[in-house]
Amino acid sequence: MPIESERITVLNRKPVQAGEWVLYWMQQSQRPHDNPALEYAILRANQLDLPVLVLFVLMDDYPEANRRHIRFMLEGLAETRQKLARRRIGMIVRQGDPLKVLVSLGRRAALLVCDRGYLRHQQAWRRAVARSAGCQTVMVEGDVVVPVGVVSPKAEYAARTIRPKINKHLHRYLSICPRYRPVRSSLDLAVKSLKLDESAAILAGLTSDHSVTGVSRFFKGGPGVAKRRLRRFIQNRLHQYAAHSNQPQTDDVSQMSPYLHFGQISPLFVALEIEKAEGIASTDKDAFLEELIVRRELSANFVFYTPDYDRFSCLPGWARKTLAEHSGDQRAYHYDRDTLEAAATHDPYWNAAMNEMRVTGFMHNYMRMYWGKKILEWSTSPQEAYETILALNSRYFLDGRDPNSYAGVGWIFGLHDRAWFERDIFGKVRYMSAAGLERKCDIRAYVEKVERLGHPMGA
Repeated sequence: MPIESERITVLNRKPVQAGEWVLYWMQQSQRPHDNPALEYAILRANQLDLPVLVLFVLMDDYPEANRRHIRFMLEGLAETRQKLARRRIGMIVRQGDPLKVLVSLGRRAALLVCDRGYLRHQQAWRRAVARSAGCQTVMVEGDVVVPVGVVSPKAEYAARTIRPKINKHLHRYLSICPRYRPVRSSLDLAVKSLKLDESAAILAGLTSDHSVTGVSRFFKGGPGVAKRRLRRFIQNRLHQYAAHSNQPQTDDVSQMSPYLHFGQISPLFVALEIEKAEGIASTDKDAFLEELIVRRELSANFVFYTPDYDRFSCLPGWARKTLAEHSGDQRAYHYDRDTLEAAATHDPYWNAAMNEMRVTGFMHNYMRMYWGKKILEWSTSPQEAYETILALNSRYFLDGRDPNSYAGVGWIFGLHDRAWFERDIFGKVRYMSAAGLERKCDIRAYVEKVERLGHPMGA
């Protein structure tokens, strides 16, 4: 099947020009297969009888990135480069400002192709590159199942409002991404690149935060690693997903979010693998696909149509009003950011969740909700809580700084939710308690599980 036309957006009115290659600027979709932007670049290059050159721009000051994030990303890029070479496609990595690097290499390109990101800076970079490029610039969307613009022209209120809009189009987009064979090789092009097998030297040369250690002993980056994790999940855990997805003492979740964040695996590929899994009840498949497609694409919809997606002002009016009305309520406990970051509160369940985040770069989603709700309860104001949650989320999670993360933080404060019974501090925003954890899961077993992980260490 060809790439759906709705995934393809021409970003400027400039023509295809005489050039040495078709340049694919890889940013969001960091993978060698199941990548519509890459396949579109190959298709157009074959039509022009040119090779495809893949470029990744490594930024020293990528917003809120630190050593943990960059190490995981470099692991994935090293594998992607090797697998692209098997397809006779050269990949170069340059360090610097994306606009400057792309304008320089773009002078030699007949056509510039990019993938799509939904965050403010990702959208701004693509607009700036399209304005400055000397050739036609085309964006291809490949990191949601149903293109954002197809689903809705506005920010949706909740999962219940976006679900029917996604389902209306789902059958059209649940199809295998095409794979084209390049007519011309780009492996012999004389173009300078960073050496990805020297990742330690690359990391040492960056000025980004080095205080947050890598987590390779728990999560190693790479498209192949992602697919192996997915296979193990389908074989061993998917059959319990509906029953155990809110049971943090188990590991019956896919742990795909870091790989989806960096585009090391395609959500479409994951969905198709889940759909074709044999011997799995539809309840388990449906529960997983709800999270992968409906909830994840609600998050993409949110950041794409909400300019202030990372500010307290993004919350729905009813939530801001009720939180303001209770902002002066007495707090039984108050913790500053340093105490929270050290996992030194009175609550052993919360401390375990914080430690899971610090040690592994991941946290079970059920505990993420409790973790955030308690920070709201223990902060001097809702605004302080919002800033603290967002900062810790971005600092420690491999999948932080992501549409899902921004929507998840917003959910703590009422985004994509409804009003509940009114109570102190929370007002009408949903509340969670330690007693609720004890009723609904084996929370003490979760604490023991985290204790076995050990303490943060260098990677």
